[in-house]
Parts: sequence; C-alpha cells; structure tokens
Amino acid sequence: MLQLTRLPLWWRLSPAVGVPAKNLGLRKVASGVSSRGSTSPRALNIFDRDLKRKQKNWAARQPEPMKFDYLKEEVGSRIADRVYDITRKPLESFFKQTLQNMLCLHWVNDLPRALEQIHYVLKPDGVFIGAMFGGDTLYELRCSLQLAETEREGGFSPHVSPFTAVSDLGHLLGRAGFTTLTVDTDEIQVNYPGMFELMEDLQGMGESNCAWNRKALLHRDTMLAAAAVYGEMYRNEDGSVPATYQIYYMIGWKYHDSQARPAERGSATVSFGELGKINDLMSQGKKSQ
Repeated sequence: MLQLTRLPLWWRLSPAVGVPAKNLGLRKVASGVSSRGSTSPRALNIFDRDLKRKQKNWAARQPEPMKFDYLKEEVGSRIADRVYDITRKPLESFFKQTLQNMLCLHWVNDLPRALEQIHYVLKPDGVFIGAMFGGDTLYELRCSLQLAETEREGGFSPHVSPFTAVSDLGHLLGRAGFTTLTVDTDEIQVNYPGMFELMEDLQGMGESNCAWNRKALLHRDTMLAAAAVYGEMYRNEDGSVPATYQIYYMIGWKYHDSQARPAERGSATVSFGELGKINDLMSQGKKSQ
C-alpha cells in the first residue's frame, strides 16, 4: 500500500479554534425528485447527477484545481503500468482499440448499462481498462462521523457515498459481455494534517457526497467531535491523520476469434491426480541423463 502525504501550503489552526463554514459539511436540503439520468427501468437512483455536475464544475473553476489531482495522477500512473503489461500489439494500434475510464464510474446510477455501452462501442479485440473507488475508501472518515453523530445526536446518517463491492464487479463485467477479465484491488493512503483538510481536498476534487439520502446538514459540534475521534483513533506519530482510498482496477476484452480460449472440456492429456507424482518423474528424468 502506497502512502502519500498531502501537506497544505501552511498548517492551519486547530479545528477547535475556529472552522470556516465551508469546511463544516453544511449542505442544502436535497430534493427527492428523480434525476433525469435514469435510462433503464432497472437502474437504481442513488446519486443526484445534477448536483454532482455542479460539484465538478465548481471544483474546475477554483484558482488552482490541479493541486487536487494528486490522487488521479497516482491512479493514472498505475493504469499506465497495466497498459504496458497487457499490450500484445503495436501501441498505436492498441490505443485505437482501447477505452479507459478513471475514477468516474462510482457516481453512475446504472452501472450495468454503462458497462454494456462501453462494451458496445469497442471494436472486436478492443479492451476496456478502468479504475474506480472501492468499498473501503475513506473508512476512517466514515467511522469517525458515525461515532461522533451517534454520540451527539443519538443516531447517524450516511455521509460517505456507497461503493460497489469487488465481488460484484467481475459479475457485472461478465454480464456486459467482456471476456478475459482481470479485477484487482489496491490501496493508496494519503496523510493529511486533519479531518477538515481531508474534507477540503474532497471538495476540491469534486468528490463530495451527492447521494439522495445524504443528511441536509452536519452540526458544528458533531463535526468537531468527529475530528477529535478521527485523530484519537487513527493519528500517525507525526500528528497527521491517514485517509485510505481503495481502488478497483478492471480489464475486460471484447471477444475476437484471435483471442486465446480455454480448451474444450475433456481434451486434457494429463490428470490432476498425477501431479503428486511429478517429483518422482523429474528425479527419474535426471537419473536417465
């Protein structure tokens, strides 16, 4: 697991001294009206896509949006490594038949249909390479908010968006038509001066929660308590606090006759029962030499 350190231009005051309102997680009341993005009757309407678009646009208009790209840059470099690992044709031809998606699919309401559309636009023998946040992402923040809200308000609401389970991802890719699937997980841990700096960076990335069931607001004392819980439970020796980002990497190919296929059932010439005798066979071969 890679560890990164996200340091601000200066160390801010302790949250208890005075926290700007923008860092308190205050949100307007979310409407329960369905979004316009529902394109399939089976799709779940979990995320407010209009709000997510506004969050992304706001982040892009900030004076220094690039300073919040450290996570995308790290994930992008790891995707590049996978591209070079699987290349079996000239790179120019390979990239013409490749679709890549990085850290966007976790906000899609109809993920099965999105994967089906990606598969549809690929040419035969084309490959889809993607990365998305996994279920253990920001577990420290989620736990701290739940404990603080339970203690201060007698219950808790979801403040971190839900994520797809890795056990479901391979099934969804296969159902979309992809073959020769590869799904693996990785973790990136970033260290922050405190919980509020983490939340500020999430806002700068355009990654604030946009689930319809998010709570309308978080009280000031609950936020301060969450910051204290976060530090008490997870603080590093240098005083920083870690935030874990779990990343799912996926690779899927569109079928083509030139691709390797499993042998037909019953075509094996060696039985698994004979594997136990392999040492004897090897020793006999050495003696005969």
